[in-house]
Amino acid sequence: MKVTMIGTGYVGLVTGTCFAESGNEVTCLDVDQKKVDLLNSGGIPIYEPGLTELVRRNVAAGRLIFTTDYKQAISGAKCVFICVGTPQDDSGAADLKYVQSAAEQMAPFLKSGAIVICKSTVPVGTNRKVRAWIQAKTQTPFYSASNPEFLKEGAAIDDFTKPDRVVVGVDEEEASDVLQELYKPFLRTEKPFIAMGIESAEMVKYAANCMLATKISFINEMANICEMVNADINEVRKGIGHDARIGFSFLFPGVGYGGSCFPKDVRALASVAAENGIEPRILRTVDETNNQQKHVLFQKLHRYFEGNLSGRTIAIWGLSFKPRTDDIREAPSLVLIQHLLEAGASVKVSDPVAMENVRREMGDSIVYCDHHYDACDGADALAIVTEWNEFRNPDFDYIRVKMKAPVIFDGRNLYDRAKMARRGFYYSGIGLSALPVPQKSSAE
Repeated sequence: MKVTMIGTGYVGLVTGTCFAESGNEVTCLDVDQKKVDLLNSGGIPIYEPGLTELVRRNVAAGRLIFTTDYKQAISGAKCVFICVGTPQDDSGAADLKYVQSAAEQMAPFLKSGAIVICKSTVPVGTNRKVRAWIQAKTQTPFYSASNPEFLKEGAAIDDFTKPDRVVVGVDEEEASDVLQELYKPFLRTEKPFIAMGIESAEMVKYAANCMLATKISFINEMANICEMVNADINEVRKGIGHDARIGFSFLFPGVGYGGSCFPKDVRALASVAAENGIEPRILRTVDETNNQQKHVLFQKLHRYFEGNLSGRTIAIWGLSFKPRTDDIREAPSLVLIQHLLEAGASVKVSDPVAMENVRREMGDSIVYCDHHYDACDGADALAIVTEWNEFRNPDFDYIRVKMKAPVIFDGRNLYDRAKMARRGFYYSGIGLSALPVPQKSSAE
């Protein structure tokens, strides 16, 4: 099947590559000539495990091509996916200017019976607008569909090739049949293909992301309460997670969610609700709680140093908003860094893949360390923001030698606080009060 992806961002590139891997002829279109040139030369504009090899294999096989030419990309395509960005505007609503541009530019080249599928995360009603924008530019008959994506950065290829479900919103059965055939190779383990109305499919993506964001903000608020009443959030999490109605997924306390999806989608759905006369109390609270959580590590550091961080050196492990990605959009690390700099502290950072992105954001205001141990040199404290696997089992004896003082503020609860106390560290996690460091007896 000939498939076109408009947009070579995270969703478009992963989706197009996986469709090519299953034997389809895929053209990925982007207006950014530099990005297209990079892709055609074998480079990848994003970090996603396994994607580089997959792209290069399918380009070499002739199943995957990249272009800026709408006529080349759209002509003859049976399925045209819109995968462009929908950034939030000043009100928090989704900005559809890129979606509209894609719709209008593809219109003259659509073949009769093509299916235009909106895979971008868009507010309810957008697909109807897309249809109207195209119809204003062409008389060619076509189908409209919504196909929300459920990809996690860092695990996107597995998420696409082994989905929990595929959701499509359609008006006509013919469009549903074509999309089911396209997704058939990925549904061989009896995972469901769920066809529904277009408006319902548009709502599914927002509802799913907002539910997950709510779980994160909930457990973070519980963690903050636990710390004040001397309860252990790790024990509380076990106690509630084994309730089948709750479960453990997205129930890890931390320093708040970031990335391109949860913050934007929570605010966008809240905006949609407000526009339709519904007061989005839960959504507003989820967003507010998450924003406050991004300040927790700085508040802990500020209290520990009695309000005087000037002249202190703070090491930070982890800059991306989550592991296995270089994405720093709305990352808690940036909030912490900014607070520390404003307080007069020096900041040394390390991350396996995200440092160049932070360098473009922060410039030379901080020190970048290729190895996370190097960030600890002369540090008054270490703050852990992202739970990269490389940080889970470090050499604590070596860290103690490198640091001015054995002080760790762990935003992801990677370590056992009792063991850390026995190792001689002041260790403060999220929802965990610090334990006193055991004093050695004179006999020792």
